[in-house]
Amino acid sequence: MLRVEVQKPVARVILDRPDVHNAFDDELIIFLKDAFRELGTYKDVRAIVLRGNGKSFCAGADLNWMKRVAEYTRDQNLEDARKMARMFLAIARCPKPVIARVHGAALGGGAGLVAACDIAVAVESAQFGFTEVKLGLIPAVISPFVIARMGSRAREYFLTGERFPASVALQSGLVQHVVPDETAMDALIDTKIAHLVTSSPSAVAAAKELLLATTGKDLDASLEIAVDAIARARASDEGQVGMKAFLQREKPPWIPQ
Repeated sequence: MLRVEVQKPVARVILDRPDVHNAFDDELIIFLKDAFRELGTYKDVRAIVLRGNGKSFCAGADLNWMKRVAEYTRDQNLEDARKMARMFLAIARCPKPVIARVHGAALGGGAGLVAACDIAVAVESAQFGFTEVKLGLIPAVISPFVIARMGSRAREYFLTGERFPASVALQSGLVQHVVPDETAMDALIDTKIAHLVTSSPSAVAAAKELLLATTGKDLDASLEIAVDAIARARASDEGQVGMKAFLQREKPPWIPQ
């Protein structure tokens, strides 16, 4: 259902339900949340790659799970939705940089997973969509993450439920990179990881926290958060070591030797 492979400094979280295009259910949601929370504590993990096994990245919700959900009471639906929200938050708030490796279909909650990651790389043939409205539902839990990436472009696709290609996902900000094939995708991801491992781990975590804290805030509030963040970064152990290494033209200790 879910595989986690750690080859330091990289961890790979692999959705492993290829028979259902890696659609998630209540069990996979918990596994994903727990995996990202645990990996966030691994000092030797510097980047996490989220990918799918088989033909698709993630096709959204599992049909059998949806059948069960259809019988839920309001209270059960609230708790179920909160569990899903905690999964997306575990990815977005993970102190490690998370890269989505997207191929095949990334639909509904699968597209939400892409939006929750920090960097998304897709092949040209990948297909995206917020298909919930086709089922009489709405892309509710994923909306904060998607809107943060796509802005007003999300309006059209939330309402039509239509699928759109990787080129549109790129133009709208849902993904940052589109490449011709999976070989090129893996090469680009390796390049991004090579950059990430030369960055201070605590600074990367703080930068992610800053991005989340300032999103949606007005300018004055954002600047107050930013002022406090840089003051803490300058006084931190890695901030002190990093600035000293720069001034002395030495490599900081977090760069692999």
